Amino acid sequence: MPAAPRDPEYGNGPAGEPLTPPVLLASLLADRELGLRHLAGPATAGVHGVHASEMPDPSPYLLGGELLLTAGAGPAEDPDGYVARLAGAGAAALGFGVAPVHEEVPAALAEACARHGLPLLEVPPRTPFSAVARAVGRLTAEARTRELRRTTEAQQALAAAAARPDPVPAVLARLAASLGGSVALWPGGRAAGPELPAPAREALSALLARVGREGGPATATDRAGGHHLAAYALAGRAALGTATPARAPGDHTVASVAAVLLTLLTAERPAGAEAAALTRLLLDGDPAAALPAGPWYAVHARGTGDPQALAAALGTVLLDPHEGGVRLLTDREPGAQPGWRLGVSAPAAPDALAAADAQAERALQRAEAARTPLARHADAGFAGLVGEAEARAHAEALLGPLSPALRETLRAWLAHHGGWDRTAATLGLHRNTVRQRVARCAVLLDRDLDDPDARMELWFALRTVD
Repeated sequence: MPAAPRDPEYGNGPAGEPLTPPVLLASLLADRELGLRHLAGPATAGVHGVHASEMPDPSPYLLGGELLLTAGAGPAEDPDGYVARLAGAGAAALGFGVAPVHEEVPAALAEACARHGLPLLEVPPRTPFSAVARAVGRLTAEARTRELRRTTEAQQALAAAAARPDPVPAVLARLAASLGGSVALWPGGRAAGPELPAPAREALSALLARVGREGGPATATDRAGGHHLAAYALAGRAALGTATPARAPGDHTVASVAAVLLTLLTAERPAGAEAAALTRLLLDGDPAAALPAGPWYAVHARGTGDPQALAAALGTVLLDPHEGGVRLLTDREPGAQPGWRLGVSAPAAPDALAAADAQAERALQRAEAARTPLARHADAGFAGLVGEAEARAHAEALLGPLSPALRETLRAWLAHHGGWDRTAATLGLHRNTVRQRVARCAVLLDRDLDDPDARMELWFALRTVD
């Protein structure tokens, strides 16, 4: 049986979201290198992949959304039945190569494509099918990059909206703008974006009530009034609804982030929980749009005191208590605090807080190892990116097969950039002895010592154990 065709807009992703951005047929037709020509059927379609086949019925091998390429053997006997099967399997378009079987596209095939609404493209003799597949792959990658950038920017803008004095309307307005549609919070009637037509408005209300009831689904989707509808359950039987004329691949991700923020902003919970959630968002995401310029310090702390009192002493409310310690953000340079060991990052701008968070954790490890109340990040280059104990354990495991003599030879050889004569002179050995020892190192380590990545890893390991 043919596979269930892919919906050209919704796909099979979460909440009806497209799996990947499609390549528009117009983009392929605009590629002069390919030289494709539109002959019949609609001129608009979204292509999710390319498949070539000369089978009379390739539909069992289609997922839906493909541009099917053929040289003409498949549709030769029954053009109408062939096109009907492709359309039923959800093919996006048919590409017909006019050589070597046919000198031109058969008229019966063009008529069948027009009848069944399947776009038909002529592929000139100079264009290999593989070139069409590569073009679709390239355009898909470009579309993914654009969509990822759009999603990231939308998430940053939502985080910034959540930090405003009146955050709920700000988040709703920002979400509506990011999706290019309308949004609503249920119950309460708060909304943003253009007014919906009655069929879409009524269908969205039904979705919101469905996900908002006890035991209801976490998300639900529908279509009505020319809009794509989605609803997301929030805490306390509340729900967020979205309505958009079109559906982009990143829309579900953006709406999910907004749902999390709105849950935090509307649910009844202790103030510390919102602060912890906001701190996690800032430290684990990209808070450039949500914070003043700074500089900011990330702080990791372990101790027996009250985390809220520690935050107050450091002049901040941005704290994230968790099992085993506390993470904080402050715009004041931290000092030692009674009852706590602190690891403090270097001063950082808002867009560098993820790196500052890692710096603070490594600094705390050093404070605990040295039993000092506070340790600050010290820039030790690449070697400082890994904890000392972890780096030493890795180095010993990596260099374990080598004897002390082989380690010494390998270190000298790497220090002299693989120079045999200079290494031999440094060690007082014959150059053939150096060659034999280095070759033995390569065998014992199972490494290609001509690979610069392998040399770099071994150099750091040798420096660590030394």
